[in-house]
Amino acid sequence: MAGAIPGKSAITMAERGPIRYGRDIRPILSDRCFLCHGPDRAKQQAGLRLDVRDEAIAAREDGAAIVPGNAEASLLWQRITSDTPYEVMPPPDSHKQAISDGERELLRRWIEAGASYEQHWAFTPPEAKPAPATRNTKWARNDIDRFVLARLERAGARPSPDAEPEDLVRRVFLDLTGLPPTPEETDAYLKDTRVDRYERLVDILLTEEPYRTRYAERMSVPWLDLARYADTCGIHMDAGRQMWLWRDWVIEAFRQNKPYDQFIVEQLAGDLLPNATLDQVIASGFNRNHVTTDEGGAINEEYLLEYAVDRVNTTGVAFLGLSVGCARCHDHKFDPVTMEDFYSLIAFFNSNEEPGLYSQIPDPNRALEPFIEVPPKDAQEQLAALDQAEKKARE
Repeated sequence: MAGAIPGKSAITMAERGPIRYGRDIRPILSDRCFLCHGPDRAKQQAGLRLDVRDEAIAAREDGAAIVPGNAEASLLWQRITSDTPYEVMPPPDSHKQAISDGERELLRRWIEAGASYEQHWAFTPPEAKPAPATRNTKWARNDIDRFVLARLERAGARPSPDAEPEDLVRRVFLDLTGLPPTPEETDAYLKDTRVDRYERLVDILLTEEPYRTRYAERMSVPWLDLARYADTCGIHMDAGRQMWLWRDWVIEAFRQNKPYDQFIVEQLAGDLLPNATLDQVIASGFNRNHVTTDEGGAINEEYLLEYAVDRVNTTGVAFLGLSVGCARCHDHKFDPVTMEDFYSLIAFFNSNEEPGLYSQIPDPNRALEPFIEVPPKDAQEQLAALDQAEKKARE
């Protein structure tokens, strides 16, 4: 979650604008308070939750933890400003860093402003907002620049000067292809005198070969990491395995600019789509990227569960924007995910027909069962022609 860095610098992040719970307050509370006053029921102290506004402002015998509009009357403020060891929060024996002066000021301003909460960022639909007004009216060339400039001005910073052309061409090559330009490519850009030479270069890198494929490979790498792709099994012998057809599917999806909803559906359930194509079945290999074991002492049922856990964790991170894995052992400390949520998600993945303990076959060309056989492209065309011929013959 994006947010202010805890510490004295926190006040400088918001001092020129309105306080936001998600950006300015929640990082402080989650780091110092939620361990004992958060969503984990097993760790809660004094029956107090500070992550839920209705409970934080509820009347209590010693007074409400938070009294919107009145910091001095708020038990939270009294505790974080106390000098008494048995009253101050967080307590010294919690081994939590003391709340700094800047953080106290943020909390005071937030309470005085009404102590408004925000929904968890992963569940907040993005909204298009008008470009903000800026003091410098000449630097920005478009609305994105205006958002950037407004943030810089709020922090008391100024934009960097324009990059030199040779720096700009290097940056765009690295950003879009992952590779620096050759000297010849740099020279070609520097010799181009057209006013739209940069836009033309971007179009070339996105649409013309070999750059189009390089761009697809560049974009695929973060997704392959997120999906835990590897060419080996990952445990014990770490033997090779054949997963590259799924990797190539991802690269081609970026190369063809496949719509994102289709990109997700085919990876989660390509094999379950009506009349699924071979490519859609290959796409469902997303959920086969987990590590596997062939260690002789491993327990088959244990690793079937581990594979299901891996799939839940990956689904949470890749598609929900949540670190659901923490809820395997306890209600999540920060994200709104309970143990019940976690094990309900496991039900989707805990009935696959697959081995938990694989046999030891150190063959790098091995495809782990259950697998599908995928003929080469030319053979697929021949098979399709034969299927059509058979169909006509039967008719």
